[in-house]
Amino acid sequence: MAPQQQPRSRRKEAEPAMEHVAIDLGGRESQVCRRRAEGAILEERRMRTRQLRGWLREIPRSRVVVETCAEAFKVADWAVEAGHEIRVVPATLVRSLGVGARQVKTDQRDAQVLSEVSCRIDLPTVHVPSSEARMRKSLSGMREGLVSARTQLINTVRGWLRTQSRQVRSGSTATFAQRVRRMFEAESANALPRFVERQLEAIEQLTVQVREADTELSEMAERDPVCRRSMTLDGVGPVTAVRFAAAIDEVSRFRDAHAVASYLGLTPGEDSSSDRRRRTGITKAGAPALRRTLLQAAWAARRSRRRGPLQAWADEVEKRRGPNVATTALARKMAGILYAMWRDGRDYEPHRAARPSVQPTPPESPVP
Repeated sequence: MAPQQQPRSRRKEAEPAMEHVAIDLGGRESQVCRRRAEGAILEERRMRTRQLRGWLREIPRSRVVVETCAEAFKVADWAVEAGHEIRVVPATLVRSLGVGARQVKTDQRDAQVLSEVSCRIDLPTVHVPSSEARMRKSLSGMREGLVSARTQLINTVRGWLRTQSRQVRSGSTATFAQRVRRMFEAESANALPRFVERQLEAIEQLTVQVREADTELSEMAERDPVCRRSMTLDGVGPVTAVRFAAAIDEVSRFRDAHAVASYLGLTPGEDSSSDRRRRTGITKAGAPALRRTLLQAAWAARRSRRRGPLQAWADEVEKRRGPNVATTALARKMAGILYAMWRDGRDYEPHRAARPSVQPTPPESPVP
């Protein structure tokens, strides 16, 4: 009798249930809570945040839950590197999950709550940006910090000049310190005080640092094909291109241009209830730095000597709603164009921007 043949498809052995790890992150120390799939606590401990990388390599494959904070994305990298699933839960959501309930909030309790909820439901997670996107965002943010510090120093000098009934001649920011010195050099009787000279020296030093940051941003934008393509759009320079690439990171995670505008907080809001319907201003729900940059790019595009379909479209909106609304609408439109250029891999084409977003419906054929 022939031996019975084994079935071709054998049932795979059941994989062990995944454990759940919640980490309440801190700058120096963090609290962890590890549970079995059914909810029983396996381990609770407090450790230095820098030791989490080694600890994550030692535990079995788990679902790791952290709350959004400064350290979250680096810890997410360590978790993925060790083979774990990662959930970075928005800070606005954790309170609805029970964190801080009944006015009791401790690191140990927060880790317990997040790990217990993870055992019951698949928690939502924010997008974990790539290391390249985080580096671009940091570079842009630090450049903006230099510019902001220089502006603040310039304003202090301008304020002092007003107490002296003086006003410096107009000019570029880079020549501000020179223009102030020349004003007082012309009058030998009035010497420039040392406390003002210190401010001017700091302004000049910051100007050098801003120039270096601008050069670094320009070189980064030129190396990246997405940024180079973005800069073909009127008003978009290296700062806007790099910030947009850092915020979007993966173009495939957005279904269309409207989703990008909503993500960046450039779409109108609504405050309606029952029979009342009221539209509000833009939601401002996205990254404020990128939204400011896009608005500046929109103003630059409108002031450009080259007049095209975008400028003409914004001019028509201005006739109905005013310059501020028109510029905000142009910034929203530019965000959609930048998304489409990235998605399609094409440079800016003015004639495509002039096309209506909704094609007219063809007339119905007459009934015979």
